[in-house]
Amino acid sequence: MNAGRICTKSVDTVAPEESVLSASRRMSDRNVGTLVVVNPHNQPLGILTDRDLVVRVLARGVEPVGTTVRQVMTRDIEAVTEESSVEDALRIMRRGGCRRIPVVNAETGLVGILTLDDILKSLAAEFSDIGRVLRDQSPATLGEIP
Repeated sequence: MNAGRICTKSVDTVAPEESVLSASRRMSDRNVGTLVVVNPHNQPLGILTDRDLVVRVLARGVEPVGTTVRQVMTRDIEAVTEESSVEDALRIMRRGGCRRIPVVNAETGLVGILTLDDILKSLAAEFSDIGRVLRDQSPATLGEIP
């Protein structure tokens, strides 16, 4: 299972020069808790989360109109490629203490975002499939007449 297969392809983004107010309105309008901060080449520079807004803007009394996303975003994020394994993505998430990670193509352009929820849903589907195979192949069902 690789990151490109299970990531969410529809990603909400923001430019680093945008105001925090504009970004927070976008998050509200789109009902998302994360925006990936990208450069003009669609390469990830950071992530802006609802937590970033609370901790770095609201809690400090920072003015959201005059503050840019670059000033409050989470920087130094790692990304995974579409071909990266889910295990590699989980290792990076664990090391960085994050729940989501950008997925990039060979040119490091953003193609998706992989979240812990994406991974859990994929694993749940895999386990469900395994359960069906085990149920269908169990000795109790082999002797049944259809």
